[in-house]
Amino acid sequence: MDLKRDRWVVVVAMGCLLTLVAGAFALAISLVPPLDTRTFGVAQVSYRHLNGWTSDLHGQALEVLRRSCVVLGRKPPTQPMGPNAFAGHVGDWREPCAASKFIDSRDHEASRQFFETWFEPFLVSANGDNTGLFTGYYEPTLSGSLMSSAEYRTPLFARPQDLVTVKLGEFSREWIGETISGQIIDGKLRPYATRAEIMAGALGGKGLELVWVNDPIDAFFLHIQGSGQIVLPDGQIVRLGYASQNGHPYTSIGRELVREGVLSREAVTMQSIRAWLRSNPDLGREMINRNASFVFFRINDRDGPIGAQNVVLTPERSLAVDRRFVPLGVPLWLETKAPTAKGEDKIWHRLMVAQDTGGAIRGPVRGDVFWGAGAEAAEVAGRMKHSGRYYILLPRALSHNL
Repeated sequence: MDLKRDRWVVVVAMGCLLTLVAGAFALAISLVPPLDTRTFGVAQVSYRHLNGWTSDLHGQALEVLRRSCVVLGRKPPTQPMGPNAFAGHVGDWREPCAASKFIDSRDHEASRQFFETWFEPFLVSANGDNTGLFTGYYEPTLSGSLMSSAEYRTPLFARPQDLVTVKLGEFSREWIGETISGQIIDGKLRPYATRAEIMAGALGGKGLELVWVNDPIDAFFLHIQGSGQIVLPDGQIVRLGYASQNGHPYTSIGRELVREGVLSREAVTMQSIRAWLRSNPDLGREMINRNASFVFFRINDRDGPIGAQNVVLTPERSLAVDRRFVPLGVPLWLETKAPTAKGEDKIWHRLMVAQDTGGAIRGPVRGDVFWGAGAEAAEVAGRMKHSGRYYILLPRALSHNL
């Protein structure tokens, strides 16, 4: 997710990047492959190639697109949309965004015609393969308190002031969409504390605790989801949103459990991982700490979780993507399967809008569907890991350049 930085952070970061050798910069490059090492392709198609296109409720997607248009409207028209501006520039999206205001989103037929009039679909592929993995996420609810106690012992932290985040794309186009985070030590950018170090007390005494929750496993999954609601003892709800991350790479606990032979690849779901962690508390703590990535939060006073594009996410319409390849704010036609609350899978074809990112969302054909809040959303999101493909919808004025 994108972060706003103070001017002094930018100045310090620029100086640091000029002197980053061996240590921190070498670490960053090893974790951040240049963009041209992955093949990202788009192939123009017609709407008749989009399975189920005419059956969707396009007005719902139109409302979501309008939220993204508001954000795009604040950006300079010359700002590129995507790597090498393959999706044009912000200015190319101004006219479609303006036209969307005149469509009644309750009229799904008119909304569909709007998309067909202003956009053309392109099938996205990676190294010639147009299939990829699609998962789900949700907004969890945890029990917590504003004060620590014997019951509420696991803190959720605000972003530390000494955490520096640098957008590498500002220094080289080949790293657009990549960031590096750390702290300044002796004039150099060094790795920040890991999850294990933070849980051992590395941030103690800094007054960063926003709330304390009663379950460390729930707290861990909140880090993965990136946002959530905390129900206080008096019933008041505090909504937390993603603020930052410590800069360490995300390690999938599910993948680690498969590697250790604890779970089969087919059996890995949020539910199976949670069950194993509860049944193996000592091993579970070690397993959790293998994920050195650690998320910091902020109080969110809006009416829903906020995505990386700084818009409130819409259940079943907002998609998290890898912004190294797909720019935020663009509509995407997704063709995949999704689990139901009863357990079976169903065909799931839906017009989405790219409005979020995530540490585990890596690759040109990769997405994470936001399912909302509540038990049913948790059940579906936790079991979603299906193959699929998507088409990116780009303004028609760009088609001759692609």
